[in-house]
Amino acid sequence: MADTRNVTEFIFLGLSPNRDVQKVCFVIFLLLYTAIVLGNLLIVLTVMTSRSLGSPMYFFLSYLSFVEICYSSTTVPKLISDLLAERKAISFWGCMTQLSFIHFFAGTEIFLLTVMAYDRYVAICKPLNYTTIMNRQVCAVLVGVAWAGGIVHSLAQILLIFRLPFCGPNVIDHYFCDVLPLLKLACSDTFLIGLLIVANGGTLSVISFVVLVASYVVILLHVKNQSSEGRRKALSTCGSHITVVTLFFGPCIFIYLRTSTTLPADKMVAVFYTVITPLLNPVIYSFRNAEVKKAMRRLWIRTMKLGEK
Repeated sequence: MADTRNVTEFIFLGLSPNRDVQKVCFVIFLLLYTAIVLGNLLIVLTVMTSRSLGSPMYFFLSYLSFVEICYSSTTVPKLISDLLAERKAISFWGCMTQLSFIHFFAGTEIFLLTVMAYDRYVAICKPLNYTTIMNRQVCAVLVGVAWAGGIVHSLAQILLIFRLPFCGPNVIDHYFCDVLPLLKLACSDTFLIGLLIVANGGTLSVISFVVLVASYVVILLHVKNQSSEGRRKALSTCGSHITVVTLFFGPCIFIYLRTSTTLPADKMVAVFYTVITPLLNPVIYSFRNAEVKKAMRRLWIRTMKLGEK
């Protein structure tokens, strides 16, 4: 087998070869990334400082927002800097590091979204036992399981890619290091590796998505015989989470439920789940939730008062 270090760096083709388009994209993605960081950080600070947001739902939401910041930070800053660079290069080890962190945070987010669905199931279907079942210790364990699941998923992906021989070419038709573009550059048959990657990434996404859908089917069946007010509250509570799940899992399943096949649309789909979804999460959770909006206003008032002193 050829030495994987025959290739010491990879070259990204990026989103577009047109320099004028790149300059416009630089401004757009810089603004989007700033909004991602500030929006999700605002949710984290709001939950941490507000006594009214002490329920497990908001505890998980704060971790989800933190993961979103980390997840987008693995790809977007490099994309922004490359938009102004003549040569869009990344070292072999930098590529492997980026790949591992992308799948670590993506895997963690998948498990967190699943945990949040379980939290909604307990809150709606077992309201009398909710505080007992979802106590602080259980919530901490579930978050820990989500982080551990992300680590296992990331290790599996990086070990599969790292053992492949890369002896040239080294040009990646993408704006970050991901498994499918790298499979195309390997100097060996990648069919089996591709199947294992699908089993790890694509199957994880599909199974988690099915579990999430099943949990909400159970919730809908449970609230079917409740009053219209009860159904409205239950659907309002779950609506934001269902929207986020759909926005995140749809593109991921489209990308990772294939073996070594890449499509021209892959880069645009990747922009959606690495940039658009982390951007929309704060908007979805804040504008659809009256408690979060009230807590944000209180945080803003306290901040303004401190600024006046």
